[in-house]
Amino acid sequence: MSFGDKVQHKAEELTGHAKEKVGDATDNRDLQAEGQADQTKGNLKQAGDKIKDIFKD
Repeated sequence: MSFGDKVQHKAEELTGHAKEKVGDATDNRDLQAEGQADQTKGNLKQAGDKIKDIFKD
């Protein structure tokens, strides 16, 4: 797994966290949900990265 992919996946998680916080502050439920979804996707991709690293030679 390349370092760039790992950075991109972490950035996706952090962007989702920011969207969720902005949604909380503005009482925008759609933005909150979008932020949560982005965080979940980023976390899942990071988990996949870790699994790939374990099986890497």
